[in-house]
Amino acid sequence: RYILIMTKKNKIYLSPPHMSGNELALIEDAIKSNWIAPLGPHVDEFEKEVSAYLGVKDAAALSSGTAALHLSLKILGTKKGDYVFCSDLTFVASANAISYIGAIPIFIDSEIKSWNMCPESLEEAFKKYSPKAVIVTDLYGQSADYYEIIKICEKNSVPIIEDAAESLGASYDNKKCGSFGEMAIVSFNGNKIITTSGGGMLLSNNQDYIIKARKLASQAKEDYLHYEHVELGYNYRMSNIIAAIGRAQLKVLDSYVKIRRKIFNNYKENLIDNKNINFMPELDLSYSTRWLTVMQINNNSVNSLINHLISKNIEARPVWKPMHLQPLYINNDFIKIQDKSISKQLFDNGLCLPSGSNLATEDQIKVIEEIKAFL
Repeated sequence: RYILIMTKKNKIYLSPPHMSGNELALIEDAIKSNWIAPLGPHVDEFEKEVSAYLGVKDAAALSSGTAALHLSLKILGTKKGDYVFCSDLTFVASANAISYIGAIPIFIDSEIKSWNMCPESLEEAFKKYSPKAVIVTDLYGQSADYYEIIKICEKNSVPIIEDAAESLGASYDNKKCGSFGEMAIVSFNGNKIITTSGGGMLLSNNQDYIIKARKLASQAKEDYLHYEHVELGYNYRMSNIIAAIGRAQLKVLDSYVKIRRKIFNNYKENLIDNKNINFMPELDLSYSTRWLTVMQINNNSVNSLINHLISKNIEARPVWKPMHLQPLYINNDFIKIQDKSISKQLFDNGLCLPSGSNLATEDQIKVIEEIKAFL
C-alpha cells in the first residue's frame, strides 16, 4: 500500500487540478448558508463573473460542458434526422451531444495552421448538406479561424455553436474564446485550466436562449405553484457549492494561462532542435492558453514515446482520435479537401505532454530529459 501511495504521489500528471487557496472560504460560505444543492447565490455570481470575463451578455451554469452542448442544440430546434457539422478532431462529447437528439454528425477535417476545423473543408460540406448548426471546437486552448468560419456560416445562414471546453482564457483577435457564435460552451472538468471538479456553462448574447437553457436544465418546470411540465427537461443545473469553487478559480485564470504558456515555451526551447518534433502552431490573431502542450513526432514513434514516458511515471496521451475513425461514428460522413486526412495525420503523430499550471520545474526537466533520451 505504501508503494502504491508513493507511486501516485510522485507521478507527473498531464493536467491535474490546481487550487488557488481561496476555494475553502467560499465553500465554507456555501455550507454555512446551507446552499449546497443545485442553484444558489454562488451560481448566480459565477454566471455573472464568467459572462463579464468573456464579454457575453448571459450564461447558464450547468453540470457539464456536454450538457451545455446538448441544450444548445435543443434550443436551436435541432431534431431527429437533422445534420449537424462538427469538428473531426475533438473529444467525443462534441459529437455525442448531437447523437443525444437523434441528429446526424457530419465531421469536418482539420487544417494544419490551427489544427482546428478547416474552413475550406467546411465550405465543401455545405455543397453536400444543409445542417442545422455547426459545432466548432477550439482545440487544446487554441481558437479556430473564426473570420473564415463565420463568413462561411453566415453565407449559408447556419448558426455556430462554439465548443470552447478546452480554451477558456484564450482569444482570437482580442475577443475571448467562448464569445463566438450563436452560443458557446465552456467546461470546468477536473483536467481543465480551471476546475469546479465538474461542471460547465452555456453562454450567449441572446438572453432568451439562456432563459430557455435554465428552464430545460431544471426539468422544464413551468411557472406554477405545483410541478407542471409541458416539455421534456433535464437535471443539468450546477450546484452552489461547486460554483463557489469556480468563483475562486476564475480569479486566477489569467495567471494560470501565463504559466501554461511558459511551460509550452520551455518545452519548445528545449526540444525544437530535434528535426522530428513539431509543436502545435499558434494561429495568426490568436492567443492560445496552451492548456496542453501538444507536439508531433514525425518518425512513427509516438506510441513508443508515450509508453516510455508512462514507464517513467509520466502521464502522456495521444492527440484525440478523430471522430470519423471512432467505431461509434465510422459510418458518418467525413469531409476533407486533402487526399489524406489532416486530423488523422495529427492523431497518428501527436501527443500531449504534462502541462499543469502547478507543474514543478524539476518535473518538467525530467519530462524533457526522458524525451531526449528516447529520441
